[in-house]
Amino acid sequence: MDLYTDIFAVFSIIGTIAFAASGAIVAMEEEYDILGVFVLGLVTAFGGGVIRNLLIGIPVTTLWSQGLLIQIALASMTVVFLLPVSWIQHWRKAEALFDAIGLSAFAIQGALYATEMNHPLSAVLVAATLTGIGGGIIRDLLAGRKPLVLRDEIYAVWAILAGAGIGIGWFSGTLGLMILFALIIILRMLSVVFKWSLPRRSLRSAAGDRSEGGMF
Repeated sequence: MDLYTDIFAVFSIIGTIAFAASGAIVAMEEEYDILGVFVLGLVTAFGGGVIRNLLIGIPVTTLWSQGLLIQIALASMTVVFLLPVSWIQHWRKAEALFDAIGLSAFAIQGALYATEMNHPLSAVLVAATLTGIGGGIIRDLLAGRKPLVLRDEIYAVWAILAGAGIGIGWFSGTLGLMILFALIIILRMLSVVFKWSLPRRSLRSAAGDRSEGGMF
């Protein structure tokens, strides 16, 4: 139990810092004021966890017991807000990396929560996925953007993979989870660099053909 408590703490802190900073940067890109920066950063850092808690039976009010994580998120957003613009521009070049770190950390954290509660594999996959991508979806929607998870690049698949690795028992213990953490980050960054995508179909060409052909 102590081991899992320590692992929870590590991945919670890593994910909170990465996603709080990500939300703050997106808010500044959209020219939100300082309140918008903090709101977007907080929902990015904690939104996925709240959704996960609703689905796997953890009281939502446990969020208020995470005072340290909230302080860490606030500190991260404050630092980002006060950084020189030139530094933030350099940060934006690495935005995908920080997003990958948050995705990996929170997906693993969500899967660990579900396995601790002895939920089946299906629930572990859902917990990992929603914890990893939920905050980012809320962030993008509030910023008026198409959610990253719905874009061409593979994103949610890596959260599902993290949940499967933990739920099946392929990765356990501190070393195994750290290996999984690094693996998910690497896979996510490879999908960004090489533009890996899931199959998709577009109805635009078909709609265009019908409009050109008229009613007959």
